[in-house]
Amino acid sequence: MTETKLGRFGDFGGCYAPETLMEPLAELERVYNELQADPAFHDEYSRWLDRFVGRPTPITYAKRLSDSIGGARIYLKREDLAHTGAHKINNTVGQALIAKRMGKPRVIAETGAGQHGVATATAAAAMGLKCRVYMGEVDMERQALNVFRMRLLGAEVVGVASGSKTLKDAINEAMRDWVANVKDTHYILGSVLGPHPFPTIVRDFQSVIGKEARVQIVAEAGRLPDLAVACVGGGSNAIGLFSAFIADPSVELVGVEAAGEGIASGRHAARFSGGVPGVLHGTYTYILQDEEGQVTETHSVSAGLDYPAVGPEHAALHQAKRATYESATDSEALAAFDTLSRTEGILPALESSHAVAYAMRRAAQMPADKVILVNLSGRGDKDVESVRRLQGGGDV
Repeated sequence: MTETKLGRFGDFGGCYAPETLMEPLAELERVYNELQADPAFHDEYSRWLDRFVGRPTPITYAKRLSDSIGGARIYLKREDLAHTGAHKINNTVGQALIAKRMGKPRVIAETGAGQHGVATATAAAAMGLKCRVYMGEVDMERQALNVFRMRLLGAEVVGVASGSKTLKDAINEAMRDWVANVKDTHYILGSVLGPHPFPTIVRDFQSVIGKEARVQIVAEAGRLPDLAVACVGGGSNAIGLFSAFIADPSVELVGVEAAGEGIASGRHAARFSGGVPGVLHGTYTYILQDEEGQVTETHSVSAGLDYPAVGPEHAALHQAKRATYESATDSEALAAFDTLSRTEGILPALESSHAVAYAMRRAAQMPADKVILVNLSGRGDKDVESVRRLQGGGDV
């Protein structure tokens, strides 16, 4: 989706921020545009991806999974094999480099599933930056391992007790911190959300996923995929994958949201199944809100998809009918987690499990000569305890 003036993607996007943040956002845009035109910056970023992140991540043909379904061939883009275990590190390394170029010694971040927090703490430790991460108390409880990882990496983790105590509220607190400390602090926003230029910056850093995957799937499967699938919370891993195929009408793009306990239950995070356009956290996009315009609470078994808005570029792709947004329930995601683990020896993150669940559903409806590419955005180590509890497991 082509970005238009002032960070607009079609009707969506823009910059809706407090006056105190307008100059820092303008500064960020100026610096980012300068760096985009600087070959030395691209070389430095590429070295970090190669030598620190461990790129390129491979593509895996999920043969046993595909054979068990009996339909299309399913391939996995293995972002779970990137350093720290998810795609988030692609963005945090890039933004940490921006912070250093701006001379800002402190970074802050929000996190839901904890992977963006871990990735931010990792990049900060590697580059000698101070780091504070905001995380809702509900998410801290269900992602306790990632909280400990962040602290081991030297980050200060601040629990957020307001609102639903999840990702939305963590973003609120991170924004407040940034307003108060803009002179020495850069906010490493974790997804394709927020006021311009954040959706563009994060998309650009995550586009490495799609660039690699496009070359790899042709090498592995002999052609482009018929269907490219990724889970969508804010939507950075999905935009990263989709960006390489948007201009190819033969490739169907599907983002998978969290249907939670079912759309009819009201306990879900499917913005395209119940949301309306509005402004949240500085951008105009699809939001789950009530008739009075109040943001509604969301639910998902996966902390990273438990958010009431979606990135504005996804809203534009939906409006243009270039991408379709489906959903998977908690129970479907848990079943996909179990199936992929048992058939392929790969523990997927619960977020990624939503995409796997949809791919399994579609593969069964497609001929064996069709190809599905799934972005496996992260690994499930962080979710094992949650899955154990949800499955009624006893003591280990």
